[in-house]
Amino acid sequence: MKILVVEDDLSLAEFVKRGLVKEGHSVERCTDGREGLMAAMEPGFDVVIVDWMLPGLDGLALVKLLRASNVATPVLFLTSMSGIDDRVVGLKAGADDYLVKPFAMPELCARVEALGRRPVNRSETTVLRVHDLEMHLVERTVRRSGQEIELVNKEFDLLEYLMRNAGKVVTRAMLLERVWDLDFDPMTSVVETHVSRLRAKIDKPFEEPLIRTIRGLGYSLHAPQ
Repeated sequence: MKILVVEDDLSLAEFVKRGLVKEGHSVERCTDGREGLMAAMEPGFDVVIVDWMLPGLDGLALVKLLRASNVATPVLFLTSMSGIDDRVVGLKAGADDYLVKPFAMPELCARVEALGRRPVNRSETTVLRVHDLEMHLVERTVRRSGQEIELVNKEFDLLEYLMRNAGKVVTRAMLLERVWDLDFDPMTSVVETHVSRLRAKIDKPFEEPLIRTIRGLGYSLHAPQ
């Protein structure tokens, strides 16, 4: 298998590489989170091993960005953060497995091989379309009727969630949980404010509105009838 190791501890990264190569795997290394993200975005890796604490971009953010870009390559966190809560956070971010330092090399190899046997949906789309609205997930760009629309990060995340659930009603609670990672209501107008800004960009300049308010329930993104 072809494996990417994102680890800033050079001696540990070399130890991991030697152990995996000894098992017949091909290994590439990155020591910086941003460099690791760019490498992991490229096709061809069977498994990505990521340290949590990295310079440039931490491992948690790296995994979240991979999953937001529909990169489905299995990810194993290799970290000294051993708390149950840490493991839950890592797995919820999109990691497939979690191994705490210090570790035994045979166990790491066994976990990597198990991840490599999992089927990966490599045909998952990286482009979402609803009517004349088009979102490119990897490039994080949005166009409507061929016209590029500038969105800030949370506007993009909000629109992505609406597009993935096109035709369905999404509640305020669902948006707070999935877009803002909140499992409680902060009692602010953050959702309404962002929906209003999003409407001003993707609906107001065009003839047909796409975002609908479902009174008493939430919002829905629909193609015009």
